[in-house]
Amino acid sequence: MLKTKELEAFLEKAKEKIQKADSIEGLKKIYNFYLGKNGEITRLFSLLKDLPQDKKRELGVGLNALKRRLKELFEIKEKELKDKEVGLKLKKEKIDITIPGYRIEKGHLHPITMARREIEEIFRSMGFEVAEGPEVETEWYNFDALNIPKDHPARDAWDTFYLKNALLLRTHTSPVQIRYMERHQPPFRIIAPGRVFRHEATDASHEFDFWQVEGLVIDKTINAAHFKAIILEFLEHFFKKRVKIRLRPSYFPFTEPSFEVDLGCFVCQGKGCSTCKKTGWVELLGAGMVHPNVIKNSGLNPKFWQGFAFGVGLDRLAMMRYKIDDIRWFHSADLRFLKQF
Repeated sequence: MLKTKELEAFLEKAKEKIQKADSIEGLKKIYNFYLGKNGEITRLFSLLKDLPQDKKRELGVGLNALKRRLKELFEIKEKELKDKEVGLKLKKEKIDITIPGYRIEKGHLHPITMARREIEEIFRSMGFEVAEGPEVETEWYNFDALNIPKDHPARDAWDTFYLKNALLLRTHTSPVQIRYMERHQPPFRIIAPGRVFRHEATDASHEFDFWQVEGLVIDKTINAAHFKAIILEFLEHFFKKRVKIRLRPSYFPFTEPSFEVDLGCFVCQGKGCSTCKKTGWVELLGAGMVHPNVIKNSGLNPKFWQGFAFGVGLDRLAMMRYKIDDIRWFHSADLRFLKQF
């Protein structure tokens, strides 16, 4: 049976090893040797099973005291080693506060956001209000109210993302016009910027998720000449130069008459190049006089009210303004691209 003197000698030997430890890793090995699952203390406790009850109690008290003391010694040594490590790191990794720090790079707006804000500012200066609406729409607001027939190709799943419960992702911001006309009494003039979604293949000029700006003016004596004057004023402010535009007859279910607006090519100044396909003109936006059925579906009387509407890709305007050749750059999150603005 182990005696008190033997336990004291055991403790002194262990204490000596603990004091000689010069690293946390070395201390852990000593800890496992004495207090690990299969360590010396565990071995000594295993001797108790063969002793008489009175001797077992006496030795058990001594071993528990030894175990507690060893734990205390390990904790003291561990703290000592950690403090030493911190001291060495501070000595080695001194910070010279006189050295200039790195300048924190400033963030900036995305080119789409910049273009949108400028567009809104220009139209506000002409008396327009900015209107917004939900991106998840019903067929009524996205198609029916806009005089788009049930069998129109635009309703096909090829162009539209249909959701559950007869909902869909809006394919244009024209539903905002309907919602605005339902809640407001004319005359009024609004623009509706926002994201739209179409089931299209992505390439340099097409995205399934892009931005659009639509405009609407309703009054009693509005005609196409008013539209031409306003859109020309906007384009010259946005591109900060004199521009040429032309109106070509076209077809849209929600306008009558309808027309496409072409912009004189900036690259060749109208002489003809690959950008404008040798025509001198670049197709820019669609527009027209609001169809009487659309005005009626919005709760207004087409006998008293008329107006014009137009829609243009905000991404397209930004591409022309900043001379970007691929719409996919806007969604790339490439800092090399974004830092140019």
